[in-house]
Amino acid sequence: MPGAAETARLEAEVTACGRCPRLVEWRERVAIEKRASFRDQDYWGKPVPGFGDPSARLLIVGLAPAAHGANRTGRMFTGDRSGDWLFRALHKAGFANQPRATDRDDDLALQDAWVTATVRCAPPDNKPTPVERENCRSFLEVELDLFADASVVVALGGLSFSSLLRIYRGRGVEVPRPAPKFGHGVEVSIDGKTLIGCYHPSQQNTFTGTLTASMFDRVWARARELIGG
Repeated sequence: MPGAAETARLEAEVTACGRCPRLVEWRERVAIEKRASFRDQDYWGKPVPGFGDPSARLLIVGLAPAAHGANRTGRMFTGDRSGDWLFRALHKAGFANQPRATDRDDDLALQDAWVTATVRCAPPDNKPTPVERENCRSFLEVELDLFADASVVVALGGLSFSSLLRIYRGRGVEVPRPAPKFGHGVEVSIDGKTLIGCYHPSQQNTFTGTLTASMFDRVWARARELIGG
């Protein structure tokens, strides 16, 4: 279980990061130009740290902040439609005290869950490059160490799933071969944890019916079952 000093140190390191020139330029430009509907708001425009319960037994790993979501609000999955899906489902499963996340002062509190991402800056077209994913890898590795006692990791999307497998393999952890294929609800026992694959709640998936509310809810119900309580 990480202490307040450890999480604060990681947050400071994340928010000060400038490793990827393309992402720095993009996140800052979006924060200046803004979306018309948010033109009166101050954008965060920096890398976005993870957040949640320091005693979390569930880690949730997304891809990257949305340009007008977390890049605007400064908190993962906050202020966009993907977050609307995520926090409604987490609230239903007992991992959040409320179903909505609008800004960092909205009183949202996670219970037994920590939300983070593979990449901490909003990328153009939601597509970070392999080099950018690698540049951000150390932050996720620190979180895996801080939450070493977490028993369930949910990867939102195939890139997050594959990134986690690469990290575990790079640490010398035994990963099944051939490598597990990403799919919704796929479970992999690894490093004493259960890694669950889950379709990302992006509009591309939710608007087309690729991901339905019932499909999404089953993932969090399964996480709750595995964790217990």
